[in-house]
Order: sequence, then structure tokens, then C-alpha cells
Amino acid sequence: MIQAMNPATPGGKLTFWLLFAPAMLWLIALIIAPHLQLFAISFREPSAGGQTSLGLNNYSEFFIEPLYWRTFARTAIMSIVTTILTAVIGLPVAYYIAKLTRGYSKSILFVACLLPFWVSELVRTLGWMILLRETGVLSGFLQAIGVIDHPIEFLYNDATVIVGLVYTSMLFMVVPLINGFESLEDSLIEAGYDLGGNIFSVTRDIIIPHVMPGLVSGCIVVFMLSLGNYATPTLLGGKNSLWFTEQIYAQFITRFNWEQGAAFGFLLLVLSSAIIWLGLRLTGQRLVDVVR
Repeated sequence: MIQAMNPATPGGKLTFWLLFAPAMLWLIALIIAPHLQLFAISFREPSAGGQTSLGLNNYSEFFIEPLYWRTFARTAIMSIVTTILTAVIGLPVAYYIAKLTRGYSKSILFVACLLPFWVSELVRTLGWMILLRETGVLSGFLQAIGVIDHPIEFLYNDATVIVGLVYTSMLFMVVPLINGFESLEDSLIEAGYDLGGNIFSVTRDIIIPHVMPGLVSGCIVVFMLSLGNYATPTLLGGKNSLWFTEQIYAQFITRFNWEQGAAFGFLLLVLSSAIIWLGLRLTGQRLVDVVR
């Protein structure tokens, strides 16, 4: 059986390609082909007589109009803040699950991290709206205990958007960190303390370097999910949230300007990839090591 699946043998090559074909067809039909079509559409420009020509005006509009590039900068900054907060919260949570719990306790805590993702992101976001709205649970509770004397609207601000994004992204940070912590030998941590280290030096010199690939992997996923998120910023931030995906949605759906929307979509892809590349350079990690 193993020999039949070995790509080095003629039968193994056939088996390999038969197994790989469905995934390749899925990638080509649902990801590569639509993206190539959108990429071609992004260069189309209307001209006289109802004809279309090719050009870069759809891309240059992003840099000419301050609203567009400022919205992207705001989206990128808030996504970076979300990623940092998710990492700060996820590190101790993952360490506790991986190193300080055993048996059923570990399973229960891991399932507790999974539970919110058993429902859709929209339902989770609506739950936050019920909790934080002016007549919601939090405002009513604070009134009941006398902290405030009138209802307060906690929605429609940047802090609420970041809280929602951290909540929806936490699992994607915790899982790779748990894998990293589980591969860390307890003897290394004990040796660090035996050699005179404290919690800060052991964390800086032993724990963080060991889990860095998992940490960077989680940061990449959280950043990309936050940058490309639409429901959470729109619902929790309101009409003035100024999220870049809202600009893309407006071009496609509201203005029926597919050419501009396609250009903005690829600018989002390129600029987010550039930010990730810069992050990899700053942390000294390679993408091939992070995605293993």
C-alpha cells in the first residue's frame, strides 16, 4: 500500500495525481480562475461609445482619493492592534491549556475555546450587539449596581470593533500556540529556573523563541482575518467604522463599479502581503517555517 502511493514509482505517481486532482480542481475553479478574472476586470476603463480600454486608473484612484488610502491605513492599524492584543491574551491561555492542565481539564478548556465557533460569525457579532447596546446587558447591569445613572451606548466605536475582532480571532491564535507549547520540554523551563532565571527571563529566552513559529503563524492568520473582515466592523462600528472591506463592498454592490472594486480587492491583497512580509523580516522568521 505504501509502495503504491510512493510518487517515485509509476503507480505511485498515478495514485498521487488521482488523489491530488480534486484539490487542484477546487483551487483552479473556485479560487485561481475567479481571481484571474477579477484581476483582468480591474484594468478595464470605460471609454467613449460604450467601449472599454485597459489602464491603471482604477488603481491610481486609491492613491489620489485620500478617503481610500486613509481608510486602508486605519484598517491596517486596527488589524495590527487586534493581532497584538490577541497574541498577548492568547499566549497565557495557550500556555495554561498546554502545560498546566491534564486529562479532562485540558479537553474541556480546549472545547471551551471551540464553542463560540460552533455558530456563525454573524450570530456571535449580534451577541456582542445585544450585550453592548444602550439597552443591553452591560448597560443595564451597571445601572443596577449604581455605577451609572443612565444608559450608555458601548457600540459604534473603535474599541468595540477591536474587542469583537479579538473575540472572533482568538481560536486561530490559541491553536498554533498550543501546538508550540506542547512540543516544549518541561525540562528546558526547569533548567532555566535552575540557572537563576525568573519568569521574565525564562519567557524571553526560552518560551517565546520556541513558540515563535506558532506565534507568527497565528499573527498572520489573525491579521488577515481582521483585515478582510466585513461583518464585525460594520455591525459593531456602525456607518462610520471606515473599514476598507466596506469600500470594496460599496464599489461592487452599491455603485456596481466592479472594475474599481476588483482593483481595491487586489490592492488589499498586495498591501496586506507586504505588511506580512515586513513582519516576517522583523521577527526573523521564514514563511516556510511558519506554515509547517
